[in-house]
Amino acid sequence: MIRTLKTLLVAFVALLCLLYAAQNLVNLQAAYGFVAAVLSMSDHVAYPDHIGPAIESRALTWIVLFTIVALEILAGLLAARGALDMWKTRRGDAVRFNRSKQYALAGCGMGLVVWFGLFSVIGGAYFQMWQTELGGASLNGAFQFAVLIGIVMLFVNSPDS
Repeated sequence: MIRTLKTLLVAFVALLCLLYAAQNLVNLQAAYGFVAAVLSMSDHVAYPDHIGPAIESRALTWIVLFTIVALEILAGLLAARGALDMWKTRRGDAVRFNRSKQYALAGCGMGLVVWFGLFSVIGGAYFQMWQTELGGASLNGAFQFAVLIGIVMLFVNSPDS
């Protein structure tokens, strides 16, 4: 039962990552506008001064957006592969099942890179996205995703006997 739950949770991580990537692609212009607003550091009232420059280049904004989407897709595909591997070995011996978690853990780790690393660290701390209503809402969502993915990662990484 625990192996099935671990597998299901990894499948949900894959679905989360792939759905957000798909939503970004379907709403590409809106996603671009959001990323451009964050990178420009506009409308910062609480902390109007910055430790580094804003990014206003259209080309760099597109690169950042496509990096986010590409990493969401990568996280989703790694987690999906991990869920499939875990599903195939769920009834096998413990050593084989524990080895089957490799892609699942990589997918969870990549999800943490996206929502903790890119959104919370770079977007939140450097670009101060918390200062705007839209940025704050995205930062809160990124926190939720990072915590949930982190919990799944810890649960999946716990050894099975």
